Amino acid sequence: MKTQQRRIGLLSALFLLLAIPTFSVSAEKDFPESAIKVVSYNIRYGTARDGSNNWENRRHILFESLKAQAPELVGVQEALRFQIDEILEVLPHFHVAGVGRDDGKSKGEYSAVLFDSDRFELLASSTFWYSDTPEVPGSKSWGNSIPRICTWARLSDRRTHSHFYLFNTHFDHRSQPSRERSAQALIEAIRLRDHQDPVIVTGDFNAGEKNPAIGYLKGEPNLEPGDGREAESLLLIDTFRTLHPSADGVGTFGGFKGLQEGEKIDYVFVTPGTQILWAEIDRFSLNGRYPSDHYPVTATIILNPKD
Repeated sequence: MKTQQRRIGLLSALFLLLAIPTFSVSAEKDFPESAIKVVSYNIRYGTARDGSNNWENRRHILFESLKAQAPELVGVQEALRFQIDEILEVLPHFHVAGVGRDDGKSKGEYSAVLFDSDRFELLASSTFWYSDTPEVPGSKSWGNSIPRICTWARLSDRRTHSHFYLFNTHFDHRSQPSRERSAQALIEAIRLRDHQDPVIVTGDFNAGEKNPAIGYLKGEPNLEPGDGREAESLLLIDTFRTLHPSADGVGTFGGFKGLQEGEKIDYVFVTPGTQILWAEIDRFSLNGRYPSDHYPVTATIILNPKD
């Protein structure tokens, strides 16, 4: 009788575990050599007064999460220069493309592109500001009270001898008009890229999946015209939703508390023709502590270059 009750208890516990919608670091997959592991990671700026969750108390957790993910490309948001330098110490083969949003040099938060230099070569990169003067560092004009930026990098894959772009961005957290104008500016920048290579887009968009700004990125022409800088929408594909179309409990802002409710506001997008092998929301924690107030979003993909 006791044995039967024990079995029932174990089966009940297993059922409960399977019923919880978690998306965490997966077991090692046997992916082709052409596959690329991409991570979008809002790391929370390092001077925030977060008490027990300040940078000094969680940096080692974030480093462990990066080691567990073993990425080849990382788009970071809210990163200050000293945080990037510390990450590069942990990922010694990685290089960085990007500038601080305040002065176009090193001051303020970065939306930087980190890449494994053993595999990728940087061909070109730049940063633009979400404003009427996108080339002016620190500029803002669409309702965002702080500068918002996008950094892009064009990279060459030494393994496949192909080229591609990665655009990494951070939309405004308060102004919906700014988010919508930023979506238009991002699509315009992608359309006007010098080479028609495949594109990866990473970022904290501060917008849920039903937000018109996200809809626009996915090809829904639902935004009002701006000031002439707008462009027709361009189809971008959400890697996570492609593989998990009906998943719930997908909130990507955990607030250092392991929360899963709320909206998915962090994304890895790709252009059509990309094979999506794996995608997840990484809820890595260490002794009940989380590396950031956002969960990193990851995808493993194979690009199909046109060149």
